Amino acid sequence: MKAYSIRSKPCLYEGTDNNKTDEGRRLDKFLSAVLVNCASSFIYRMLRKKNIVLNDRKASGNEKLVTGDSVRLYFSDESFDKFTRKDSPADVHMKMPPIIYEDGDIIIIDKPAGMLSQKAAGDDISVNEICISYMRDKGELSEDAINTFTPSICNRLDRNTSGLMTFAKTYTAARVLSEAFRRHDLQKYYECIAVGRIEEDIILGGTLIKDPVRNKVTISDDENGAAVRTIIHPIRNGKDLCRLQILLITGKTHQIRAHLASIGHPILGDMKYGNKEINDQYRRSHGIRNQMLTCTRLIFPDDTELSGIAGKTFEIQAPGTFEKVM
Repeated sequence: MKAYSIRSKPCLYEGTDNNKTDEGRRLDKFLSAVLVNCASSFIYRMLRKKNIVLNDRKASGNEKLVTGDSVRLYFSDESFDKFTRKDSPADVHMKMPPIIYEDGDIIIIDKPAGMLSQKAAGDDISVNEICISYMRDKGELSEDAINTFTPSICNRLDRNTSGLMTFAKTYTAARVLSEAFRRHDLQKYYECIAVGRIEEDIILGGTLIKDPVRNKVTISDDENGAAVRTIIHPIRNGKDLCRLQILLITGKTHQIRAHLASIGHPILGDMKYGNKEINDQYRRSHGIRNQMLTCTRLIFPDDTELSGIAGKTFEIQAPGTFEKVM
């Protein structure tokens, strides 16, 4: 039997100031991320039998990790390899999207239209893989660390939607940002160009019903759906188009696109919910090939644990094609 711990490779928990990806994480959640091929019942049995110990003492699994902790596993080499075998992230070398803000916990990027937020298939390259590769190239993410926590995006944008995205480098950031998005404490503003004219503010509600077969959603009054809420503010009106600012209160799949389509103002260039005739017209005249929708502003709450972004607003300009169209 071999004791796998901070003092022997592979290193399971980096208890140093330079690696806080697991700070505040429950021990059982940490172990589930390490022992990817083990059931939770097996992990708890190993804790009870002291085959897994925290700081050389018996642990229950609900302890929260802090910097300096040592997690030690008494497994044979063969068992350890079998329990922990996991594919490493692909060696991705794509251009990193523009970075709007970065600190030790978070990256905020400006995602271009056409780039996936997350993988849809095994060989896809998405924002996730690119940001992980970026961290590895900077020496901020070791192979050992990624076996216990994989940094990831916290808000997803559709492939053909551009704009601000958050990426959590640490477990703490992932937890805090996920909670902020869930509670709607983090304000998300979008801009879009839609068909028709909207003269005044509109508050859109209802419920969202998913059709997984068509990968499409509809807005309904059905109480069994997910409640959605979107606030529309007109910025400018043209002859047959309008430019809108949108405050996304809830953040469901295709919410903005489906909400606007439901009131007869689909987003220009939207191939799924849009007006085909008008889309074709602007594709020929302006080269528009994706929906004219972008996330332009994120406002973070004052009371977030992430001091670098507490109370801050991050804002970008809409792509230049917006001005060309109207």
